[in-house]
Amino acid sequence: MNTARLLKTTAWVAVFVLLASCGTHRGLGRRSGQGSSIEKTTKTSRAGRVSKTAKAKEVAEQPTTAKAPAVKDTLQKEAFIDKVTDNAMQAHFITSKIKFSVEVGNQQMTLTGNLKMKRNDVIRLQLMAFGFVEAGRLEFTPEYVMIIDRINKQYLKVPYAQLEFMRTNGIDFYMLQALFWNELFKPGMQKQDGKVSPSDFHVEEGVDDDIILSIDNDKLSYRWLAERTTARVKMANLLYSDRFRGNYQLNWDYEDFKRSELKYFPMKHSITVTAPEKEVKFSMVLNYMGHDENWDTRTTLSGKYRQV
Repeated sequence: MNTARLLKTTAWVAVFVLLASCGTHRGLGRRSGQGSSIEKTTKTSRAGRVSKTAKAKEVAEQPTTAKAPAVKDTLQKEAFIDKVTDNAMQAHFITSKIKFSVEVGNQQMTLTGNLKMKRNDVIRLQLMAFGFVEAGRLEFTPEYVMIIDRINKQYLKVPYAQLEFMRTNGIDFYMLQALFWNELFKPGMQKQDGKVSPSDFHVEEGVDDDIILSIDNDKLSYRWLAERTTARVKMANLLYSDRFRGNYQLNWDYEDFKRSELKYFPMKHSITVTAPEKEVKFSMVLNYMGHDENWDTRTTLSGKYRQV
């Protein structure tokens, strides 16, 4: 694999970081005044004619007032959401070798790498060339996002505090952490201690015995799809629509749940970022579920690296 292709991959990962984090300063949220019916979603889904992306769009555009709610009273709603939050992985560290792929249009590339996460502290993705040479690194902390180009000895480091859109809309490290860790989140709330509150969510019937959980926050909209029986989150969706700028959507699918420390964690993550004229797809497959604590949680760079 040549250097140019590696750098292109790292660049598209950077695009994902920026879109997922701050929606390219346009946001990810809810399309106002829209929402195809639950009945339409159910029929097409059962007929097997809707792809995951289409289904995500249908889920994201569901109105927040459902005629047939998933729960009949507040106690049932609270019990279900408590069950969802109780499914969260309790380990403080998650580590694994990964297979990472990116697809833009008809171009696709696959790399191996490492995923290292420490709860409430850091999320790190290392992309490898030839299986053993680190070509790029993405590091998320509560204070900043860092993108490192090992090939050309340069890096980008952006503090969250400098991103006005993220401050005003509550998009931060803890939201990204919830997406990586397969958890519910409330925008703008730092989940260092405690859980989300059931009162934060609207609950309604989905399709195929699924439950839709949702939050609307000003122009932003968030949807989660959870299995009724297991209460596992299998899809997260963020949607934004602007009549002038177009629609922006982030969809995160979770599959292949494996048991670790009495909890189940998705081994396959499929992410799709959709903009008016571009769709970028990512796939991250974990090789195993590790809990290694013996690694530095902050990257330090030598003077040979140039900040850009």
